[in-house]
Amino acid sequence: MTAFETTLLLSGCIAIVAFLYSSVGHAGASGYIAVMTLFGLGMAEVKPAALTLNILVASVTAWQFWRAGHFSWRLFVPFALPAIPMAFLGGYLNLPIAVLKILVGIVLLVSAMRFVYDPSEVENPQRPRSWLAMISGGLIGLLSGITGTGGGIFLSPIMLLMKWARTKETAAISAMFILVNSTSGLAGNVSATKHLPQTVWLFLAASMLGGVLGSYLGSRHFSTGCIKKLLAGVLTIAGLKLLLQ
Repeated sequence: MTAFETTLLLSGCIAIVAFLYSSVGHAGASGYIAVMTLFGLGMAEVKPAALTLNILVASVTAWQFWRAGHFSWRLFVPFALPAIPMAFLGGYLNLPIAVLKILVGIVLLVSAMRFVYDPSEVENPQRPRSWLAMISGGLIGLLSGITGTGGGIFLSPIMLLMKWARTKETAAISAMFILVNSTSGLAGNVSATKHLPQTVWLFLAASMLGGVLGSYLGSRHFSTGCIKKLLAGVLTIAGLKLLLQ
């Protein structure tokens, strides 16, 4: 397979990831990490590339879920305020590759577990106390910046397990949370490395196409149970590949 054919195939995979993730209120960083890793890209390229794609798809996804009436600023702000500077710090830090692979591998497996779990709808959400939301947001922001993800894969299951929001509302909050964290994390990473992989521009159109379609259908029409199971399989394979290689 030529380099051009490989790029086209990877772009197609990125479009599929963007479609699947955006349909459940996520931007796809852990999925991008998975497919780029499986295609042999180095971690120095994967982290900033995943964050860049995340920003684009999270923007589209947040907009679609907001238009559908699922977003709450009051619930979002306490999580986001501490997360933004902590995501910058996490993006600025460059851990040894071996450590980073273990962290990202764990993130992917946690993501898989999140998508397997299919919670029933919360009838009467109990909003979190502000201090608890801020502590949770700060810790998730730091981890998202370190691992090159937007943090939604951590925030969503916490919000659902703690019954802080309904499913569609959680998706809307997660999308906006991913957007601000990914922007801050990428800024920190570029500040430290002074480098943004040129190959990332080839994948933006693919992620845009998948993100627009997936977020529109997910915010209005889709049942996400089957999609979560498919994503869980991909993430499990990639996570185990990182941890065991």
